[in-house]
Amino acid sequence: MGASLISGAQLEIGYHGVQVVHRASIDLEAGRITALLGPNGSGKSTLLRALARLHRPAGGEVLLEDGRSAFALSSKEFARRVTLLAQARPTPSGVQVSDVVAYGRYPYRGRWRGDDPDGPRAIADAMEVTGLTAMAERPADELSGGELQRVWLAMCLAQDTRVLLLDEPTTFLDLRYQIETLDLIHDLATKHDVAVGVVLHDINQAAAIADEVVLLQGGRVRASGPPSKVLTAEHLTEVYGIRIDVDTDPTTGALTARPVGRHTSRVRV
Repeated sequence: MGASLISGAQLEIGYHGVQVVHRASIDLEAGRITALLGPNGSGKSTLLRALARLHRPAGGEVLLEDGRSAFALSSKEFARRVTLLAQARPTPSGVQVSDVVAYGRYPYRGRWRGDDPDGPRAIADAMEVTGLTAMAERPADELSGGELQRVWLAMCLAQDTRVLLLDEPTTFLDLRYQIETLDLIHDLATKHDVAVGVVLHDINQAAAIADEVVLLQGGRVRASGPPSKVLTAEHLTEVYGIRIDVDTDPTTGALTARPVGRHTSRVRV
């Protein structure tokens, strides 16, 4: 097991007096991927955003590896430890790819770019890992959706933190770019020892990539642990309100979830 780099303990989170997340706990470890799953409105994005300090919990704590509260750090100190790739991101107009990636270096810069001597290396490494080096001078607004998603991931990597939070990173991508994005996330965890927390809608993607799954229902954690223990037919059928069968490949152990409707008994989630 890797070292815990950030954790949420018994978090209570609400908006305008309405509680959305109830006593939820989550722990992100170095070198491991934790997927947050659940139907719309289950609280998974809210829980992730609380780890990113975008929502201050009404109860519970968000703690870093040294035991300090995440809210005790300055904005720049926190941004040197934790990166969030949110769902909504405006497409930069007239900005080169390399300059967008360079935005990730903001926690390390003072008034002048020269205050960040490690910046050029971090930017170059992030672009190489995401396969963007050859696109460095292209305008970001001329890229495809999949290419632009890689730019945002590169920007997060340039921020050079050990915790990466991703809110539905495969949404709106075609199949090829979904798989490429998931492969990249896996490499970040296994090769770079990053703790990854990712919100996903696709059960089979979570089964394929996650070391741990947190399954949410109505703002509460219904189950958490390895995919084989969490992604059961019983759990998924209860949480999603539709019969979901789960098959396990006898050779690889890979899980496959299938919802069973009146006319879609073999449709995969």
